[in-house]
Amino acid sequence: MIVIKNRAEITPKMQGAAVAIGNFDGMHRGHEALLAQLQREAKTRQSAAGVLTFEPHPRKVFRPEGETFRLTLSAAKRRRLAQCGVDFVWEQRFDRPFSQRTAAAFIDELLVDALDVRHVIVGEDFHFGHDRAGDVTFLRAAGERRGFSITALAPILAQDGTVYSASRIRALLQAGDPKGAATLLGRPWDIEGLVVPGDRRGRDLGFPTANLELGDHLHPAYGVYAVCVGIANKDRWDWQNGVANIGRRPTVSGQVARVEAHLFDFKGDLYGQTIRVALVEFLRPERKFPDLSALKEQIAQDCKMAQAGFKAYPPPIATL
Repeated sequence: MIVIKNRAEITPKMQGAAVAIGNFDGMHRGHEALLAQLQREAKTRQSAAGVLTFEPHPRKVFRPEGETFRLTLSAAKRRRLAQCGVDFVWEQRFDRPFSQRTAAAFIDELLVDALDVRHVIVGEDFHFGHDRAGDVTFLRAAGERRGFSITALAPILAQDGTVYSASRIRALLQAGDPKGAATLLGRPWDIEGLVVPGDRRGRDLGFPTANLELGDHLHPAYGVYAVCVGIANKDRWDWQNGVANIGRRPTVSGQVARVEAHLFDFKGDLYGQTIRVALVEFLRPERKFPDLSALKEQIAQDCKMAQAGFKAYPPPIATL
């Protein structure tokens, strides 16, 4: 899959494509259904299948002081888009000047002049342009004039009627329900980043950890999770079962929330490496212990609980 950042990088093969537009945060099953439709439209037209998305997420621009909320950062989103068969993705920089572009200019400059699109796929609630003035009706009318067709998909529903949506997934993760979130995502949710040095207390307690900053990721419910940890190895991920604490570590007066993952069957140095910590099951809320001895005893219990769960219900690594 080819990734471009601006219109100067568009090639002739990308023009005349079927293009899906959206933020695609989470890359959940609803997104997968939309991208499956994109593949069908591209095949019908014998064209490329492209995605126009925005980085950073518009919410970050309009509410820069708000809580972090991203389910899927750029690298993870690219990976999932490639797995869904997308030929190219245009990561349009979203900033204040771009947000001032009118809906008509968005269509003329990006869709027509730059991409010369033949078909556009969006969700039926899609809005675009300054003050979100453009909608599906506006887009369809423009397509009739400018020579491209539109598919506007209604929200995709799970069997129980739940809408596949990023907002619902965020709510489930913040409520400590990673299994519910995984049902909507189609896989366990994971946090990806570089392993950074910690305070080495885990090693001193007999449970060495790989530590990640949460960065722009959503903060899920703070507590202890059974996790699968993926270690980057060239073009694949090597997965290990483990247990992780996500939170501020009140027993040691921690100030910044982070991920501390202990891998059950790993010995080595992960500093500076990229890993993914996938949340499989919520074990308990984060809490303060009277001393490090009590904390060590609880960590041992957490490990036993997670290992028992993995034995009874092996985690779905294939979906990651």
